[in-house]
Amino acid sequence: MPDRRTQLAEAALAVVASKGLKGLTHRAVDAQAGAALGTTSNYFRSRAALVAAAVDHVEARDAQLLQQQGSQELPTSLAELADQLAGAVLALAHEHADLTRARFALALDQPELVAAGHARMVGGLEHILASLDESHPRTKAEAVADYGDGLALHLLTARRGQDLQRSTVAANVLKLLQG
Repeated sequence: MPDRRTQLAEAALAVVASKGLKGLTHRAVDAQAGAALGTTSNYFRSRAALVAAAVDHVEARDAQLLQQQGSQELPTSLAELADQLAGAVLALAHEHADLTRARFALALDQPELVAAGHARMVGGLEHILASLDESHPRTKAEAVADYGDGLALHLLTARRGQDLQRSTVAANVLKLLQG
C-alpha cells in the first residue's frame, strides 16, 4: 500500500484530471483521498508544494508505465524500443487517460516544473538510443517524445474513440528512430 504522501499526490492528479488546476485545492484533495479535512495541508503546506508533488507523481507514474510496457531490461533493438514506446503512449491515451489529462493541465500551467521531467525522459531515451549505437540520439529522442505527446493529445481530443493499433504506432515510432 502506498504511503500517505503518495496517496495524496495520486488524489491531486485525480482532481486535476477532473477539475483542472483551478480545482486543485487542499480541501479537494482531502475529499478525493477520503482523508480528514486538513490532511493534505499537513503534508503539502502550500499550493505550490501540492502542485510540485502532483508533477513529481506524474513523472513517477510515467516511469512505472514505461517499465510495464516492456521487460525490466533495456531494449536490444530499435523495433523493441518502438514497441515499448507505442504501448506506453497508447496506455497513456486509454487506460491512463486521467494521468495524461492531468499532465497536460500541469504542463500548460506550470511548464517550468514539467520541463525538468520531460528533459529527464528525453535524456533517458537518448541514453537508450546511444547504447544501441544510433546516430543523433538526442534528435531522435526529441522527435519521438514530440510524436508521443502529440499522439496522446490527439487520442484524447480530436481522435477520441478511434482505435489505433499498437503495431501502427510502433511502426511510426520506428520510422522516427531510423530517420
